[in-house]
Amino acid sequence: MDSVDLVALARKLIDIDSTTGGEGRVARVLADELRTLGYQVTLQPVAGDRVNVIATTGDPVVIFSTHFDCVPAFFPSRIEHGRLHGRGSSDAKGILAAQLVAAERLRARGERRVGLLFVAGEERGSDGALAANTVAPASARYLINGEPTDNRLATATRGVYRVKLTARGRAAHSSRPDLGDSAIERLVDVLVALRTAPWPSDPDLGATHYTVGLITGGVAPNVIPAEASAELLFRSIGPESDVRAVLERAVAGRAEIAHVLTVPPVRLKTLPGFETAVFSFTTDIPFLDRWGTPLLIGPGSVEQAHTADESVEISALHLAADLYERLASELLAVHG
Repeated sequence: MDSVDLVALARKLIDIDSTTGGEGRVARVLADELRTLGYQVTLQPVAGDRVNVIATTGDPVVIFSTHFDCVPAFFPSRIEHGRLHGRGSSDAKGILAAQLVAAERLRARGERRVGLLFVAGEERGSDGALAANTVAPASARYLINGEPTDNRLATATRGVYRVKLTARGRAAHSSRPDLGDSAIERLVDVLVALRTAPWPSDPDLGATHYTVGLITGGVAPNVIPAEASAELLFRSIGPESDVRAVLERAVAGRAEIAHVLTVPPVRLKTLPGFETAVFSFTTDIPFLDRWGTPLLIGPGSVEQAHTADESVEISALHLAADLYERLASELLAVHG
């Protein structure tokens, strides 16, 4: 029998609203659970009452890591037809529970070289991971990060390049369009041009793609707009500079380009005997480089993450615990 009930722990965490920015309570509940199990627990400040949770029983060589913040909107757990539903069931509280079960199995065999790193803020800028990277232990050699990969080891993940485009025109009364210059029409022209731009591609990760996530502009229907903006998020496959060069040519001076966020794509370690795949999302891994060579695997599908009825197969959670235990054992055997 496992010392931790995987599903019960996952449900306990899921039932606490930890939408990014409000993770304080779930972190402290998790810390109490870990202390009860006998871990040495550190609550690392992130911002306000938000903290990361770091747990060890010795000098960690292999670290299990994931995040406990979630996207909105919160909804509690339930079980139906062999699936665990609830916000965070797939991304990533179910993963967290599976990692803790694996760590407990290893500890029961006398293994003290496995640590746990659970962070805030992954869904909005990775501020928890950035803080955690300043306190990585010198003993850390491998970071097993958890995200929904259908229990496949990731060979690579895409990066993120987020920008804001701002077009400027001249305001005028809508009855005299000849006196104005519509910033919205300028912006629309730019966005149409982006559709046919030759974005970079990669044999493994595929072609760069992007989403126009936000558009703002204008002050009233009867005023020619003097300003309009759009925020774009590129899922990149190479250096930011490659995307920026294509973007600048397509914009052709018709809008200002402001940098918002960059997360580089990552190539990841794999081990023989594990199913592998490439994934188009990004993770905290680029911001945790001091925690060791990264691997990425977890139960659930990105197609379920962030959805209105997020869920994961309970059998996949139990399989994940087995895979995490096996991965850590093989990495520790290599380390000696």
